[in-house]
Amino acid sequence: MMQIDIVCVGKLKEKYLKQGIEEYLKRLSAYAHVKIHELADEATPDALSSTEKAQILAIEAQRIQQKITPQHKLVVLAIEGDLVSSEDLAAQLSDYATYGHSKVCFVIGGSLGLADQLKQQADWAVSFGRITLPHQLIRLVLVEQIYRAFRIINHHAYHK
Repeated sequence: MMQIDIVCVGKLKEKYLKQGIEEYLKRLSAYAHVKIHELADEATPDALSSTEKAQILAIEAQRIQQKITPQHKLVVLAIEGDLVSSEDLAAQLSDYATYGHSKVCFVIGGSLGLADQLKQQADWAVSFGRITLPHQLIRLVLVEQIYRAFRIINHHAYHK
């Protein structure tokens, strides 16, 4: 069974998002072991210099790196990543499993995004669209899309 780690910068506070994520994690348990790792985010003042932004991203990147192992296929969510469909995600997860990569780590950055070094380290940078979504909401979208991917891989029906 595939091991999927989802590393997220920032704490999820909204009850409705927690409930949605819990529901998809329960459904996913039939297909994969999924664990969400919430990491502390750095305080971000309103008027940040580019140097301050880089420093914050570097601190958050260090925290993220602690959750990534050499065995992981690293997938980062980035607005400039590859635009993917549910079928694309399913095909990639299936390929990882087929070729012996049973550990996948998805990374969702904080409000400032992700450090360039993490994006460069990634095996795949994924975008669910060019719109900006709050990092709390994208967590729910990601978990739902992983669930949908496993339904596609296993040729199970999924409501449209």
